[in-house]
Amino acid sequence: MKSPHLARRMADIQPFHVMELLRRARELEAAGRDIIHMEVGEPDFPTPQPMIEAATRFISGGDVHYTPSLGLPALREAISAFYQTRFGAQVAPERIIVTAGASGALMLALAATTDPGDEWLLPDPGYPSNRHLVRSFEGVAQALPVDAATRYQPTPTQVEAAWNARSRGLMVATPSNPTGTLLSADELAALQRTTQSKGGLLVVDEIYQGLTYGVDSSTVLAQPELAPAENLFVVNSFSKYFGMTGWRLGWLVAPQSYVREIEKLAQHFFISPSTPAQHAALAAFEPATIEILEARRHEFATRRDTLLPALREIGFNMATEPQGAFYIYADVSALTDDSEQFARHLIEEAGVALTPGLDFGHHHPRKHLRIAYTTRCERLLEAAERIRAALR
Repeated sequence: MKSPHLARRMADIQPFHVMELLRRARELEAAGRDIIHMEVGEPDFPTPQPMIEAATRFISGGDVHYTPSLGLPALREAISAFYQTRFGAQVAPERIIVTAGASGALMLALAATTDPGDEWLLPDPGYPSNRHLVRSFEGVAQALPVDAATRYQPTPTQVEAAWNARSRGLMVATPSNPTGTLLSADELAALQRTTQSKGGLLVVDEIYQGLTYGVDSSTVLAQPELAPAENLFVVNSFSKYFGMTGWRLGWLVAPQSYVREIEKLAQHFFISPSTPAQHAALAAFEPATIEILEARRHEFATRRDTLLPALREIGFNMATEPQGAFYIYADVSALTDDSEQFARHLIEEAGVALTPGLDFGHHHPRKHLRIAYTTRCERLLEAAERIRAALR
């Protein structure tokens, strides 16, 4: 068979290893095995009922057509109001672009700002799709190795040292995937000043906003000196806190001067975000929905506090504890010298699916596993017992 003619960039696009692991988990389940899923970053809760009802009412009318490419005006206004009521942040609806998931938001930001050869600084470990999206737009992802000493977050000194003539910007995440760590307001301000002084951009991933434990949820946009900055983009999502993973809906907050250009890209890339999903999201900020979501956040905190000591008893090392998202990034070097093989062993022998560090970059990936506490506490404890038995 003739080989396909592929773009050169495809040689640099790696598979999402967690999805390969999920496929194996599904195969084992189809063969009758019981698998405890702690690999995929997807809450196990259903979409809150108020959002399902809002979508059902809309769809039942049959008037399901395109919306404006920037999103339903009513939803953009609702997101703006959420920033004001929840965080005291003034974000004009005109700056909010509703997108096909947070990935769509990042695609638009990168497509609008990246020329071939432009370099983006990304923390390593970090969410894998970020570096592959940079490459897809002919940019270069430059890794910033981070570890527990800085809570797996980059510092201004590190950014300064890595910056060069080709640098276009910096991406950070708070709370982060895979580590669940946060950046403080002061740290974000310092990173913004650093990138601005270099003439570069700052993209802040707030996809897990709302899912924090022992600390209030926040946004970089609540800082009056940063919110209007012309170099600041914020990516967010309805998937995690709001529990709408399969609806594929997110948003981008862009500087006003970029909105028209991003709108042109959105028109061509997506036409518009999903219309039913946007109507469901209109109910996301209602008090009844927020009450459900806050109860779920407290349940995630309980799960985290249940799983951490159980993993430590086995020999997993967590040098820094997660304060957000729903992940634990564990050092397993006391148990194995290859976390990928270890993860494969655990899924086959213990029926426990975990994500190897290989997905998240090149900085000591084989020493680490990402563990998602997205299943109920009794299953988390059962998973720990299965891992212990497999190690015996």
